[in-house]
Amino acid sequence: MQSPARKHFARVTAAKAAGDAGPGRPQTGEQYEIHAAALWEARRTLKAIKSTEAKVAKKRELLPDFESYVTGVLEGGNGAQDDVLMTVMLWRLDVGDLAGGIAIAEYALRHGLDTPDRFERDTASLVVEQVAEEAMRLLEAPYAEGAVGEAAAANDAAEMAMHLARVEALTRDADMHDQIRAKLHKALGYAQRARGGHAEEALANLRRALELNDRVGVKKDIEKLERELKNAGQGTEKGEGNNS
Repeated sequence: MQSPARKHFARVTAAKAAGDAGPGRPQTGEQYEIHAAALWEARRTLKAIKSTEAKVAKKRELLPDFESYVTGVLEGGNGAQDDVLMTVMLWRLDVGDLAGGIAIAEYALRHGLDTPDRFERDTASLVVEQVAEEAMRLLEAPYAEGAVGEAAAANDAAEMAMHLARVEALTRDADMHDQIRAKLHKALGYAQRARGGHAEEALANLRRALELNDRVGVKKDIEKLERELKNAGQGTEKGEGNNS
């Protein structure tokens, strides 16, 4: 574990090197070389782990070692191609740190950074798919029964909807397969539904997901939301009639 002084040094020197590097050129500098070597060792460790759950736990354990470097790059970078930064972005998404992963994604998409060579998909597609799939996993996680559990689920869904909406805005103009974008709208629709009070927005996103991929698996949820909104409208009309 690095001392506060070493963390500060890593952040400052990483920011300077990232600021000196030209946009689109490979990132260089002492801190990049140090963290690239650490990343190589970390990937070798992960490759020896068979369990996906154990891999995620190991990534969560390793990520703090790169935090100062990443902070420095985001503070001072001009958009140099940086495989350490991009790998950390994907690891953060893997472990459920959507806020941390999206912060890097925003920088990467703004500067047109590519994913490392070992990944076949472009940055926007990879970010959208990973965020959508992680959001669905978290939304489907069980909560305690009762009011406390319901409140926790609603709060988490509201935060998830915020993250998903941010990714949708960041990648709206990106070219990607319809099936990937459909996953994003599906997850956003489910998050809006789960937070409560956003049925119309949820329905719009689920309909969009179905337009993009008719096998995305939202038809029954669309029908249910349509019934709920119709019944709510009828209830409002009856209430207005009683007051007239």
